Amino acid sequence: MPAFDASHAPDPSLIDKCVHCGFCLPSCPTYMLWGEEMDSPRGRIYLMKAGLEGRAEMTDGFVRHFDACLGCMACVTSCPSGVQYAPLIEATRGQIERRHARSIVDRWFRSALFAVMPYPARLRIALLPLVVLGWMGHVGRVLRTRQPAGSEKTRPTNGRPAGSGSTQPPFGVLMRVRAMIALAPRVTWASLFAPMVAERTPAIGERRLTVGLLTGCAQRVLFPQVNAATANVLAAEGCDVVAPAAQGCCGALALHAGRLDEARACARHTIAAFDQAGIDRIAVNAAGCGSSMKEYGDLLAGDPAWADRARAFASKVRDANELVDELGPPRAMRHPLKLRVAYQDACHLAHAQGIRQPPRNLLALIPGVELLPIAEADVCCGSAGIYNLVEPETARQLGDRKAGCIAAVNPDVIASANPGCTLQIAAAARRGGHAWRILHPMEILDASLRGGW
Repeated sequence: MPAFDASHAPDPSLIDKCVHCGFCLPSCPTYMLWGEEMDSPRGRIYLMKAGLEGRAEMTDGFVRHFDACLGCMACVTSCPSGVQYAPLIEATRGQIERRHARSIVDRWFRSALFAVMPYPARLRIALLPLVVLGWMGHVGRVLRTRQPAGSEKTRPTNGRPAGSGSTQPPFGVLMRVRAMIALAPRVTWASLFAPMVAERTPAIGERRLTVGLLTGCAQRVLFPQVNAATANVLAAEGCDVVAPAAQGCCGALALHAGRLDEARACARHTIAAFDQAGIDRIAVNAAGCGSSMKEYGDLLAGDPAWADRARAFASKVRDANELVDELGPPRAMRHPLKLRVAYQDACHLAHAQGIRQPPRNLLALIPGVELLPIAEADVCCGSAGIYNLVEPETARQLGDRKAGCIAAVNPDVIASANPGCTLQIAAAARRGGHAWRILHPMEILDASLRGGW
């Protein structure tokens, strides 16, 4: 089967911008782990070109190189030619999802994820067993249990995990289920059904902006306190905060996995939910979501009924840290917090959105906070949307590597601006015996505004 058809294939003009210089190689997590050319951005772009020219087919081996990509966009930061890797990998994955015959087990597992994760009510139901069984004891048993003989993925001499998808051995699904349980946060009945952030939070003092707040799907279930903190910080800085009840998943998970029709449907729903709110900006406190929402103009460019609305919507989207930093000198008083904070750069904030300094600026304004630089700050932690669920072994290696870099600076708190990163680093911390507190920068800033925890 030819690798690509004509429907939303990777753009040749974007591919041709790659001059194969190799600057992307040391920035790519999978190349860093395995040293294999076809598992580098340059190699994957070469495969895309071969697919367009009819020199490559949609085989298991072809697909495997794209399944292994984290989509972290570190290559975008390192590329001197300005290659736009995001639309290329998204288009390629869209072709794979439509045209590649994955194994029944792999298709079932991926379908199950997307039948649950973007829907808060379903996600709560799926997490209920962790409440019933008792999180600490249950997860502890799972993590302590030895894997069955032969349950590790076989590795060729360069250390690269063997194929997934239709070539993945039957035990692969067991590894994925174990990974899901290991990643699960501590949940209680109260945390799963915590009150939603108010639909409207009035500005304190003179109003500067009306801001729409994306509450997300996983964020609102797993970390509702992050939404509450974000609303509090924005209100303290003079923003009316509107969180439309009709909003749902923004489509980021689907977009990054190549499920483009699902991503477009989520984008349309999100735009419609916020269009009636009369907002000046849209604040997003999950890096992957913000990155995708800023791409709505491209995602819906081929839809005449939505293209203009999508571009207008995308122009209003800001990461929450970015927005508070844009507001200028703080209006609300920051109270001291004596904390040594390791700020972790979420890939879709640092690389995809180019936002590195604003979160650090906000944390540095808090008296008593010491920011600790960590090694390999630009290297992905292994979360990457659903990557740590469908590629658990590679994700685990990257998570443990990130935890090692963080442990070297011995922080009191880790600041992370993406829920997936928070879950991934927390799981790596448990494996390493670390009891780190991992908070969103908005939570730390909110605590400072309130004068403590």
